Amino acid sequence: MLRQLYVQNVAVIQKAVIEFKNGLNVFTGETGAGKTILISALDAVLGQRSSHEMIRSGEEKATVSALFEDISPRAKAKLLELGFEDEDGSVLITREITKSGKSLCRIGGIPATASMLKEISSLLIHIHGQRDQSRLLLSENHIELIDTFGEFERELVIYRKAYGNMRDAESRIKALDMDDAQKNQRIDMLSFQVKEIENAGLSDVNEEDELLARKKIIRNSEKILDGLSAGYAALRGDGEIVGIESLFGELVSGVGAAAEYIDPLLKISERLNEINYELSDFSAEIRAYLDDFDFDPRELDEIESRLDVIYKLKRKYGSNVAEIIAFGENAAAELLEIETSGERKEKLIKELEHAREQAEKLSRELSKKRLAVAKEFTVLIEAELAFLDMPSVRFNVSHSKKELSSDGIDELAFTIAANAGEPLKPLSKIASGGELSRIMLAVKNVLADKDDIDTLIFDEVDTGVSGRAAQKIGRKLKQASSERQVICVTHLAQVAAFADYHILIHKHEKDGKTYTKVSPLDTEKSIAELARITGGELITELSLQSARELWEHSRQG
Repeated sequence: MLRQLYVQNVAVIQKAVIEFKNGLNVFTGETGAGKTILISALDAVLGQRSSHEMIRSGEEKATVSALFEDISPRAKAKLLELGFEDEDGSVLITREITKSGKSLCRIGGIPATASMLKEISSLLIHIHGQRDQSRLLLSENHIELIDTFGEFERELVIYRKAYGNMRDAESRIKALDMDDAQKNQRIDMLSFQVKEIENAGLSDVNEEDELLARKKIIRNSEKILDGLSAGYAALRGDGEIVGIESLFGELVSGVGAAAEYIDPLLKISERLNEINYELSDFSAEIRAYLDDFDFDPRELDEIESRLDVIYKLKRKYGSNVAEIIAFGENAAAELLEIETSGERKEKLIKELEHAREQAEKLSRELSKKRLAVAKEFTVLIEAELAFLDMPSVRFNVSHSKKELSSDGIDELAFTIAANAGEPLKPLSKIASGGELSRIMLAVKNVLADKDDIDTLIFDEVDTGVSGRAAQKIGRKLKQASSERQVICVTHLAQVAAFADYHILIHKHEKDGKTYTKVSPLDTEKSIAELARITGGELITELSLQSARELWEHSRQG
């Protein structure tokens, strides 16, 4: 669960360290004090998109850290999969956002990517707010909620594999389905390309480099011969000069004679002898190059002609010999594929028929399971809504069939009649803000047992409600917090009264700048805050008494 949140230089928050506890944690405060900013900060540290605009005015960067403790086995496994480790069941996630727009992410102090943060955080915490309400209005998202409730992950994996096989077979058949004119044109072109490359006789990927090296030698043959001859003459001498070998031989003899009488000269004599042997080897090797150096001037024409062939092929088929050879092999393979497309198409049609039968069978089985759990889902949602002060509501999951798709053959949509005697209509047509808030809370409660997420955050889930309905929402959040940690941002005293841990967010000005402070409240301060929420800034004995009664009532039953 989320144990601590550290926020620095985010909007009006200069620095805040917020401790969280088990049970129901509630944030309250004046409008604009920074409640929503904290949710945005959490979004950033959980890998969501962030902007440099969230950095406090006058600062270079913003930093957010979240410490999670007692993380689930699934979260630990995901950490290992991503290359990280927990520390005794704890993990610290940090994100820094700079003015340049760049961000630095860390998991346990080790650099990570935003996508890694998103992967691991999805197993640690869920944030429910206005975005969830918007998604709830879109019927295309309803099938996903039913699948989550039915825990159909395995069935979906199996079905999607079969559906993927079907789509793959369709694509391959479509690729073969070209008219005769197109097919003949393609065959002619591929045949020409294959023949042209085959006629070139390319086999050695290094041929061009070798030809260029040989061309360089032939073009510089006179310089090579002159250099080798001069070097050989210097070593062995000629009629006019004494060679290095002869002179060095005298040096070896002279030092060797002296070494017979001076012991330290023995090592010098030995080294000179070794050099003398090397000079003899040099002479022999250079002589061999001179003896073997032979070329036919016509060879240069042959090399130029071969290089011209390769150059023309490179202009069409690749930047080097290896790419040309690969192009030819691919063209030959495609040519064979087209020429045998009739036989292959018959085989693919059989594969497609089998794949479609399998996908349709699995989609029917999945549909049957969905309809069964949809009834159970409906009963539970209506019970939740009745508790949340919507006793006359009728909720239903409408069903229709569609063509096979990645999620099966079902079109599912949530419909509702908020009052007795009214017909069922889509959520987007009739749900008010208050009704939608309670429907979302009902859905989250029904789905709560389907995952092992330890922390749920509700951002103003009480929007559009008041009075008894708000109190019911508070009691429902309290109930949910018995199984996991719940963090709630609210502006209603009826909800805040149920808090196990009440946190006040308030702002003040200093030196012309606005600062936000986060303060945990004890019982008396919490009651005073309830009175402020209910009656405004003027807190009277009567409003305090009313707030105390509200606080005490929330702890009954």
